[in-house]
Amino acid sequence: MKSTRPIAFYLPQFHPIPENDAWWGKGFTEWTNTAKAKPLFPGHDQPHVPADLGFYDLRVAETRAAQAEMAKKFGFEGFCYYHYWFAGKELLERPFAEVLRSGEPDFGFCLCWANQTWTGIWHGAPNRILVEQTYPGDEDHRRHFDSLLPAFQDRRHITVDGKPVFVVFRPMEIPDVKRTMDLWQEMATAAGLKGLHLVGVEGPSWKPQEHGFDASITPRLPARRGWVSWRTPVKKLMQKYRQMKGWPTVHSYEKILDSLLIKPAPGIENYPCVIPNWDNTPRSGGNGLVLQGSTPELFRRHFKEALDLAGRLPDERRFVFVKSWNEWAEGNYLEPDLKYGHAYLDVVAEELREPLI
Repeated sequence: MKSTRPIAFYLPQFHPIPENDAWWGKGFTEWTNTAKAKPLFPGHDQPHVPADLGFYDLRVAETRAAQAEMAKKFGFEGFCYYHYWFAGKELLERPFAEVLRSGEPDFGFCLCWANQTWTGIWHGAPNRILVEQTYPGDEDHRRHFDSLLPAFQDRRHITVDGKPVFVVFRPMEIPDVKRTMDLWQEMATAAGLKGLHLVGVEGPSWKPQEHGFDASITPRLPARRGWVSWRTPVKKLMQKYRQMKGWPTVHSYEKILDSLLIKPAPGIENYPCVIPNWDNTPRSGGNGLVLQGSTPELFRRHFKEALDLAGRLPDERRFVFVKSWNEWAEGNYLEPDLKYGHAYLDVVAEELREPLI
């Protein structure tokens, strides 16, 4: 039987930090926007309210343990923690640092360097730079690698052929990216590792090997300003709302479902990435994007297709990435909510039990 390796992207922004306090107000976390969300149109399902795990704080070890226990129970191999490095400055690092330091939870992990400038775009201030992503040069790349080495050496780290998996969110924004990845591979070997398994988040035609990577991931969402699809009974009610300033872009999850996964070109190793749901209006209001009408059964169809794509990959590379485990203010999560409970997680567990041909 072919085995699949499900990995869920994991957002650490569920604890206050001084920077967010300064930018958005005292005590700001991802829950701030999640909890204050309101319906913006008839049939808009907001706010989303967490169930089993509640409005948690990731500084609490018991919360991190409960998340890992839940993910493991439903078949996940590990979390892919978003990691933020700005020329030596780290942000939102505390949850993963405590996972690493404590050795708990005993659950697989890898890291995704979310190497993008933080702006106020989702809050209506796209020109406001909060933290700029810069690349000062090799010295910074070396310091960055050294900071990651304890994670790469941890027995829980997810590997391919003994090489720790590391994901880069925007690889082509790194100047001379191949030389930088080659440098990291040299440093990994010098540190006693077998190397790194490097994965870039890029489009379907991007060729990983040409840029020093082993594979790619292509999370896919429809265009910000595209077609809007509504059920017929609702369509007429929408006409006046569409004229409102800041009307969010709305797509039918069912109608775009078949376009969310890509079939890579021959010779490109691409790990399928599923999107169970999406509604980032809690963050961005009228500038948001809504995938309307996601249900566990529609997600099942999506997940089954991803399993089929993963089944065509080499044995140790049958990854299926899920975006995401807990991006609540983007309406993009698998953790239980009051509406569906464990239903999305049940889909994952049930489909993973089915043997792949």
